[in-house]
Amino acid sequence: MKTNPIGWFEIYVQDMPRAKAFYEAVFQGTLAPLGDPTASDGMQMWAFPSSMESYGAPGALVQMDGMPSGGNSTIVYFACDDCAVEAARAASHGGKVFKDKMSIGEYGFIALVNDTEGNMIGLHSMR
Repeated sequence: MKTNPIGWFEIYVQDMPRAKAFYEAVFQGTLAPLGDPTASDGMQMWAFPSSMESYGAPGALVQMDGMPSGGNSTIVYFACDDCAVEAARAASHGGKVFKDKMSIGEYGFIALVNDTEGNMIGLHSMR
């Protein structure tokens, strides 16, 4: 592989307004609506802020019939200045801290939280 392995991510949700409010509060940013690619089945997508010139993968919250939230086996890690700050925000906005900030040695620190939809996400920081 010559590029970063992740090109896009989606976090499936059941209650889009609740999930959107959670992620905007935890990461202190605004999600933007994406056009509905199917237009007829009511699928909703809200994209995280992103830049095609920067490191990392863009992604979105998705609400779609037949795609339940929670119970997945893949964890998306969000880059943070201090993952303890975002973990605290997650807890104060309806989420749950699964694993408090912990060292992963020379690779920095991580915390694991559950969002309001039952999805586990990772938080990563170097301090």
